[in-house]
Amino acid sequence: MNQVDVIIVGAGMAGLCAALEATEQGLSVAIFEKQDTIGGSSLLSGCFMAFAGTDFQKRLGIQDSTASLIEDMLTVGQHQNDEALVKAYGNHQLETYNWLVAHGIQFQDCQAVSGHSNPRGHTIIPEQAIYTLRNKAVENGAILYLNSPVNRLIIKEDTVKSVVYEQNGEKKECFANSGVILTTGGFSQSEEMLHLYAPQLDGTIRLGGTGNQGDGLKLAASVGAWLIDFPNLKGTYGFHPKSTNEGKRQAHTFYKGGIIVNEEGNRFVNESISYKLLGDAALQQKQKTFQVFDQAVMNESVKNDALYDFDSLYSENLIVKADSLEELALLLQLPTESLIQTVASYNEGIASGKDVFGRRTLTHTFGTPLPIQQAPYYAMETVAAMLATYAGVRVNTRAEVINPFDEVIPGLYAAGEMVGGFHGAGYMTGSSLGKAAIFGRVAANQAINKLRDKKSLTK
Repeated sequence: MNQVDVIIVGAGMAGLCAALEATEQGLSVAIFEKQDTIGGSSLLSGCFMAFAGTDFQKRLGIQDSTASLIEDMLTVGQHQNDEALVKAYGNHQLETYNWLVAHGIQFQDCQAVSGHSNPRGHTIIPEQAIYTLRNKAVENGAILYLNSPVNRLIIKEDTVKSVVYEQNGEKKECFANSGVILTTGGFSQSEEMLHLYAPQLDGTIRLGGTGNQGDGLKLAASVGAWLIDFPNLKGTYGFHPKSTNEGKRQAHTFYKGGIIVNEEGNRFVNESISYKLLGDAALQQKQKTFQVFDQAVMNESVKNDALYDFDSLYSENLIVKADSLEELALLLQLPTESLIQTVASYNEGIASGKDVFGRRTLTHTFGTPLPIQQAPYYAMETVAAMLATYAGVRVNTRAEVINPFDEVIPGLYAAGEMVGGFHGAGYMTGSSLGKAAIFGRVAANQAINKLRDKKSLTK
């Protein structure tokens, strides 16, 4: 097939939502994926999607609103976000949640996670979500090309009209009647781009989709797209140093009441802030850091949860256990008196409401910290990882790609990780998969509207 209504480049959450939306409305779709499998970084995500006012929340007795969700996003992003994009997320988030549910996406739980003032981290099983979306799009007629990297965008009559892709060593061209949607992910696997745009993160471990080499950013830039937000690139804190794509080994005990200390046994940050900002603080230490917590926090373990399954990490010998803080310090090779004093000061601070680092909640504005005092005690060595790069192409609220002069590049759309401007200086858990689904659908609908307009003009 060398001509379709919509071309989608990248088969992760954003691309597959775009494909399903477009095929449901009768458009022909070709999806080009350079890897031999679909999913990309979406399969490696923390499983959370940020939605507010859902039936899932209501069943749990959680009162929430779109306005609160938007406010949290802007606050966590330190108002460096593109406010129009954040509000567009808010405007479409509940309908997208309901759309996903209607199409068989299974939400497992709803938890309090980083950056939220209410429990609104809706958990999915990434494989179930990705393959459900793929199957339904293909059933509707979408053609999926694996091992088919797109190398060029072709502009004719000032509009992106086609793509050049490679298949079995042969270059081919595919034409789009209504537009090209780029959903290729970021560049967390490109050492060249990471060192160029985020040298401050050279000390992070590298995770993320194998294909995340920045292809979409290069394609968009080649036709004049404006690239933004690189100063806000941050690592993600919470990973054990042995983490790999196959085994991420991540824990956020600090959002259940744990603390974070350095090799001197001292705290250095308010543990309730975004884990992107925690990553910055940890990197500035230029030494090992550890999550330290007690049995009360360990009891909060959630089986099979990407962030809170502490029991599994303990069973892999990645979490250290000790009967006392003295023994824990010895096992971690930390100064004993320092660690004991740190925990005592922390307990006193949260009890009095005068924590030296200003901690008053578990995460963002939610939850009440408790003293670390219930033996046994635990710790996990923790590092920041370069998991996803939330910087890149500038788009408007219709997911249309913008050039440096605030002009739309006709026929070109983008969604997902490769889009910049949305998160700002921080990151709210669940907003990555959330924006992928939301703006994937937005891009598809914009392409649909353009095609309908074009057809009406020819009548």
